[in-house]
Amino acid sequence: MLGIEPLYTAEETRALDRCAIDDYAIPGIRLMARAAETALRHLLLSWPQPQSLQVLCGTGNNGGDGYLMADLAQKRGIPAVVHQLGDTARISGDALRARELALANGVPVVPFGSQALSPEGVIVDAMLGTGLGGEVRGAYREAITAVNTCGAPVLAVDIPSGLCADSGRVLGSAVRAELTVTFIGLKRGLFTAAAPDYTGSVQFSDLEVPPEVYAEVPVRCSRLELGPLLERLPARPANSHKGMYGTVLVVGGDYGMAGAAAMAAEAALRCGAGLVQVATRPAHVAATVARTPEVMAHGVDSGAELAPLLASADVLVVGPGLGQSDWSRQLLQQACAAEKPTVLDADALTLLVADDALGADRRDNWILTPHPGEAARLLGCDTAAVQNDRFAAAAQLQQRFGGVAVLKGNGTLVAGDAEIALCDYGNPGMASGGMGDVLSGVLAALLAQAVSPLEAAALGVCLHGAAADIAAGQGERGLAATDLMPHLRALLQ
Repeated sequence: MLGIEPLYTAEETRALDRCAIDDYAIPGIRLMARAAETALRHLLLSWPQPQSLQVLCGTGNNGGDGYLMADLAQKRGIPAVVHQLGDTARISGDALRARELALANGVPVVPFGSQALSPEGVIVDAMLGTGLGGEVRGAYREAITAVNTCGAPVLAVDIPSGLCADSGRVLGSAVRAELTVTFIGLKRGLFTAAAPDYTGSVQFSDLEVPPEVYAEVPVRCSRLELGPLLERLPARPANSHKGMYGTVLVVGGDYGMAGAAAMAAEAALRCGAGLVQVATRPAHVAATVARTPEVMAHGVDSGAELAPLLASADVLVVGPGLGQSDWSRQLLQQACAAEKPTVLDADALTLLVADDALGADRRDNWILTPHPGEAARLLGCDTAAVQNDRFAAAAQLQQRFGGVAVLKGNGTLVAGDAEIALCDYGNPGMASGGMGDVLSGVLAALLAQAVSPLEAAALGVCLHGAAADIAAGQGERGLAATDLMPHLRALLQ
């Protein structure tokens, strides 16, 4: 897999749990006890001397973890009280054993709502876990509101209640935690869409489940790390020359949008392409060359004038500032007909589905880089549908168009034929114009250096996000796309 850290759905995590219990004879109550011990240890690392623990427990195994946490805390001399939600008659199995143990040891248990939550101490959210099937309702919704408004810090057990473990979507209402301690399998929904606004810091424990268990449950999603991806990038021999690292042609920059093509070209140059050319409006050539003299800028008035540039290029970037004029359509049509390795972004994606003459066929040698709005247009749905399940949307994009689909956003997804990888580098400062143009140039440079489309997409999104994280050291507000350039080059070394 591209990533070194597998990410699991809720059902895949339950399969891991069943395998550990049924096939490897690890008692469920032992796993629950390990979860409670781990969560309490992390709690005390973050809040070393809590005045008290207020533990909100549901009726499932997540609640069982909470009961055992309350019992362990009380044994350490930390006052703890459990606020019980749901019908206690529904508690069974290991969760019931945990509840009975806590009660036998004198842990106070009160129905939720019988006493107000205090802003003192730490709240432990052990209400819903990964088993939530629909929107949060009734007392659970009231409890989430109470947790979020009481002012005490919150630790979420396994996943904040109300957050979808598979998609990162908020199911009506969700707990906002400062710390989430998750177990056995990293849930993929913890790292994309709305999740980072609710999870706080995420800590993981495998609860000492043997490696053989993980081999029993196949998974197609992983979390990317920059270091291992960089290690796969081949070193340059001493007798290198520019022809060995490809020619990138950036096609774009309609009137009023010259900067988009210029930024993509500069990013391609800074990330190691041997030669970089730009095909843009003639009026923009001088400004492009003045900004980056190493870039060869060409003014083109029609698709026909693009042909010789396409012939000399190894990799194309089509879309930055392309616009949606007749000129734009001509250039995109010519570029698609060349059938060269291509990065499609921005206006090129809109035109791809708006103009039947372009023939939006499947190809294996392109990378599509839509943001959620562009992805919705490509899939014929609305943006909310894309964001409700980004993993499904990324997979559908790849199945529809082939190649590699990069669904940008919080927790960018890279979808290939058989796997999806998640990149959680990046920060809110990237919500500014030009960031996608820079990414397109990064991806093209990697393709030009003979990196496969899937690996180029994975490495490119990580480089892009990590560079933005470094640049944001001076503050997220006001972060500009061009601020990434020196950091991209440094990271590649």
